[in-house]
Parts: sequence; C-alpha cells; structure tokens
Amino acid sequence: MRIDAVLIAGPTASGKSEAALTLAERIGGALINADSMQVYREARILTARPDDAALACVPHHLYGHVGAKEHYSVARYQGDAVAALGEVRARRCLPIFVGGTGLYFHALTEGLAEVPPIAETVRREVRARRERVGAEAFYCALAERDPHSASRLRASDTQRVLRAAEVIEATGRSLADWQELAGVPPLAGLSLARFVLSPPRAELHRRIAERFARMMAEGALEEARALKGLDPALPAAKLLGLRQLWAIIDGALTPEAAAASANTATRQYAKRQLTWFRHRMTDWVWIEETKTAAILESNLHRR
Repeated sequence: MRIDAVLIAGPTASGKSEAALTLAERIGGALINADSMQVYREARILTARPDDAALACVPHHLYGHVGAKEHYSVARYQGDAVAALGEVRARRCLPIFVGGTGLYFHALTEGLAEVPPIAETVRREVRARRERVGAEAFYCALAERDPHSASRLRASDTQRVLRAAEVIEATGRSLADWQELAGVPPLAGLSLARFVLSPPRAELHRRIAERFARMMAEGALEEARALKGLDPALPAAKLLGLRQLWAIIDGALTPEAAAASANTATRQYAKRQLTWFRHRMTDWVWIEETKTAAILESNLHRR
C-alpha cells in the first residue's frame, strides 16, 4: 500500500523528533513541524528545535519561521502546512509531520472552520478588558455570552479564552460554532501512516529532566533573558520552562528550584498531551517501546 504522508505525534521529550529524523534519512523523507512552540525563531534551545546537524541531514519545514511577538494561530499553521506539503511533494520526498500539538494534527486531518480575520483593534480591546477585570471574571463573562466555547476551556487557558472572546466579539458567533463548520482537511484523500509515541512514564520523566539540564547547558537562560517582557497573552509566553528561567533571572528561584518546578510543569503538560491524544487519536498506531525508529519503519514496510 502506498503511503502519501507520515504523521508522528507524541508528548514533549518522547523522542519523536529524533525518531522522525532517523526515519526520514532511511526512506527519503522531509520533516514538517507540527509543534506550536518550535515555530518561534527566538527559542531554538527552549523548544529543543532541531540543531544545524539535523537540518543538514534532511529538509525541515516550519521550524523557527515565526517571531515570538506574533499571534500565530492554528489557522495560520494550516495554511503554512499546505504550502510546505506542496514543496515536499514537488521534490518527491515523503512528508513526515512531527510534533506534539494535537490541534495542528486535527487541522491537518479533520480541517478547520474559516473564521474571519479578527481586527487588531478588537484583539487589543479584548486583552485590555481581561487585564482590567482579571482572568476569573473575564472567563465568567465569556461563559455567560458563549457557554458552548467556555465549557471546553479553563479560566487559566489564557490564549484560548482570549481567542474565544475575540471571535464572538468580532463575529457575533461562538468559536465552537465556527469550529463545527470545518473545511476540507489538507490531508484529505491521502493515504496516511499515523503514529503516537508514548514511552513508559518513568522513561518519559527521565527524558524531561535530561531535556531541561541540556537546555541549561546550551544557553536557555540567555534565550529567556532576551524574551523578558513578552506579553503574557502571546502564545510564545507559554514556552515550557520560560517562567522558571525568568524567576532565576529575577532572583526569585535558584537554578535547582527552577529545574524542579520546570520538570514538574513539563510532566503535567506531557500528561495533558497524552490525554488529548488518547481521546482524539484512538485509531492511530501507538508505540510504547523505546526503539521507535525501527518500529516506525517496520510498520511502513508492512503496509
């Protein structure tokens, strides 16, 4: 059976980037990023983005192509992914989408509603209102006006709550309603091999701790320093470990305490990712072993 594209999802630190790179080298593939944080150019270390050695091995697309001060949305990602897919197929490479953002994979395989562009004046007014009344009161106001969208969110989901409020403010229609009008998915009609990497919990936690230690050794503190003052409403402000690194810079945490806090937060985030995958990706092939690249390749050969 011919495969038109490979999709590899997994929680942070699951080894998906390394496995995807190995697979791409073996089968003549090109990688297309499906991680919402690895798009930011100022955060190579903080997001464990592929280094120069990896970039030299196979083509990489949609890595570090967005500024941290930009409002990068799922809809914009979908458009960028369509363009990248076209480039990869034109070179006769196998597209390999790899990342940890479930909504990106959803956009690729299920489609997105075409929400009209939101005027910057509306964005500013909505953000200012949240600053004025606070997160809880802002969320309660959204729940009164748009209970459908609010029921899917928490008050602490800053970016998503703001997005829901912006959409209903600008269009008069619930974001949840828009999302039910999904267009044609970019990967519709293609033969897909879909995998979720889910290493054993102890192994994943070990990798998470190693990841933070490696980030620190490679200069993550300097990246964090350059991002000081970033608007907390921006998607890039959710970079894993960024808050703890800022605390080191401010003298509020020791490096040891920051590492412990960052590792705990990252483990919690990975758990949320896996929960999302389990609910939405039940028909994907789940791989729990550590020899991931070999298992991926053998699965492709069996098709």
